[in-house]
Amino acid sequence: MIEELSISGLGVIGDARLPLGPGFTAVTGETGAGKTMVVTALALLLGERADAGSVRAGSAQASVEGRWLVPEAGEVAERVREAGGDLDAIGDGRAELILARTVSAEGRSRGVVGGRSTPVGVLGELGERLVVVHGQSDQLRLRSAAAQRDALDASAGAGHLVTLGEYAQAYQEWRSLTSELEVLAGDRDARAREAEQLRLDLVEYEELAPAPGEEEELATRAERLGNLEDLRIAATLAQEAISAQSGEDHPDAVSLVEEARRALARVADHDPALAPARDGLDAVSFQLAEVSGELSHYLSGLDVDAAGELEAVQERRAALAAFSRKHGAPLDEVVERLEQAGLRLVELDGDDDRIRALEHEVGAAHERLVALADRLSDGRRAAAQQLAERVSAELAALAMPDARLVVEVQDGELAAHGRDRVAFLLQPHPGTEPRPLAKGASGGELSRVMLALEVVLAALGQVPTFVFDEVDAGVGGAAAIEIGRRLARLAETAQVIVVTHLAQVAAFAGNHLVVEKDRDGQVTASSVRRVDAGERAAEMARLLSGLPDSESGLAHARELLELAGR
Repeated sequence: MIEELSISGLGVIGDARLPLGPGFTAVTGETGAGKTMVVTALALLLGERADAGSVRAGSAQASVEGRWLVPEAGEVAERVREAGGDLDAIGDGRAELILARTVSAEGRSRGVVGGRSTPVGVLGELGERLVVVHGQSDQLRLRSAAAQRDALDASAGAGHLVTLGEYAQAYQEWRSLTSELEVLAGDRDARAREAEQLRLDLVEYEELAPAPGEEEELATRAERLGNLEDLRIAATLAQEAISAQSGEDHPDAVSLVEEARRALARVADHDPALAPARDGLDAVSFQLAEVSGELSHYLSGLDVDAAGELEAVQERRAALAAFSRKHGAPLDEVVERLEQAGLRLVELDGDDDRIRALEHEVGAAHERLVALADRLSDGRRAAAQQLAERVSAELAALAMPDARLVVEVQDGELAAHGRDRVAFLLQPHPGTEPRPLAKGASGGELSRVMLALEVVLAALGQVPTFVFDEVDAGVGGAAAIEIGRRLARLAETAQVIVVTHLAQVAAFAGNHLVVEKDRDGQVTASSVRRVDAGERAAEMARLLSGLPDSESGLAHARELLELAGR
């Protein structure tokens, strides 16, 4: 249970501390004082989405801290330790747990579990095990078929919930297999055409036999063949300039270098400073001889039938270009794609085998799904009668003595939640036709149906704390007294925190907190204080008549408190 809640900089609340503890706590206050901020603070601690707009104007951040008493061993303690948080043992198998949440004015959020900073999702996981929060939006949600089905499933027990999980997994497997089969069967003709085209492409590819990089190689070769005569003339001139071999009487590079080398060789012994120059000429002579040999080899290797070879090269280039255009991609990309086409062809050719296998798998998955759906339906029908009887009994205790809840479970199509269509119907009086909650229930009736459901489900669950935000909306008079009495009864086995505007409900609380507005210049701030004795009677009178000092209001307030006390 929550021992204490501290709030700072949240909405209209500047700084407040709420002493909670066991039993029934009522939170009251004037309209706009910030009662809803108490529920907002709890929601933040339980991992709800943070809103920077909830940070109090002028504050850098809003912060909420809750002090819980939890079992020293169990799911909650285990999850806290997994998150790296600490628990402070206080004896009797209990421990103190601190949860905290901050939201900056810029919207940044931070969660703390047991002194360790953690993702906000961890707060959400713990919140599911610690608190159930209900507001007016939950009453509206109760009108939906999905919420009614969820409530019925929650009442059906742990075994039913296990079956529901198995069904959800089986449904996803069946849908996945069915989708694959539909794709294969529906695209069979298209895939057959794709396979045939792949075969034609592979035959053409094998006949053409393009090689990676071949286009660039052929382009280089065509450039060479197209300029063959210029290449021959240039190479010949270069070779003759280096080393004349035609017998013509003109100087060449080899002869000139050799003449210079011999001149230095004759006198090099007289001055060692000439040795580097002589050695350089030796190297140049060697290099010129190498270049001359390379040019000779190049000239001897020039194509004899250049025109014929150029024509063959251009034809090959044209064939490769046409192949590339046909496939709509560069040649290297087409080559890479067709090299993988064999695997795709094997896959396509195996479609018929895969379809037959899938048909068998889909059939088996459907049989399992139907069997699980039957189990779900049986569980829901058995739980529907029990839930209807228990909720109807609770409604009788909530000033609806003649009302009866009817829970219908009808067959429908297989869906993610089973095949059942679940509907909650309310019969206000004997002899009247039960009508769906979505159509026939008033706001006050919805409030009481929801409370009755929560009381019934609380007896089956393990959540120790219930928070109700104006669960008494649309209710007054004797009905409000019965709601207060039922909440007090629920508080005998769980912690109950109720934000209310009705004195008839607040009267039954063992712990009464009032949210008050204080004015400081132009800034309105709210604080929270615990009231008892005379102060409590005055607050009750304000709730009843709007006048805390009214003698008739105070007398009525004391009468209510005495009634609740009895």
